[in-house]
Amino acid sequence: MSRQQLHAIEVPASFETGRSFDVMLVNHGESLHVHLHLDDTLSEVASIDASNHFVEGNSQRAVRITVDTDRLPDDGLFGRLKVASAYGAETRWIDIELKPPANERTSVEVDESLSKPQPRKTDDNSESSPSRPALPVLALGGVALLTAILTALLVKNMLVTLGALVVLAGVVVAAYFLFLE
Repeated sequence: MSRQQLHAIEVPASFETGRSFDVMLVNHGESLHVHLHLDDTLSEVASIDASNHFVEGNSQRAVRITVDTDRLPDDGLFGRLKVASAYGAETRWIDIELKPPANERTSVEVDESLSKPQPRKTDDNSESSPSRPALPVLALGGVALLTAILTALLVKNMLVTLGALVVLAGVVVAAYFLFLE
């Protein structure tokens, strides 16, 4: 902008894309205001966060045009982007053609073997010895059982003995489920 004369606009005649893009506002002169506007057709699938932009002298600024590719028709879309400087003193139009992105393969091929149950991986020793996480559970069960038996022997009360038997049954059931895996 402003390369040849004050507020002059240099833009390409057309642009083609299939996704969101940036408009680079490059100012070669004094500070100026630039207005960007999408025509009605283009604004159906694209948007600009802000349409008015101040560009410092001898600087550049990127403005994002977001394209919603899900709303893009299968045969694409043709629209126009208006670029105006100095509050409309200079205006240029860019023809924009939005083509749908190439169909990317998003499917996964699955053969019949996936529908069959897969065998579990087991160690040869898994049936005879408990797994590592089961060891703390067995240790706590043993401590609980030992405490219950010692209490039953010391107190010599029928209810305490019955409680010790319940603890014994709980430890046996827990051990059964630990080794059932």
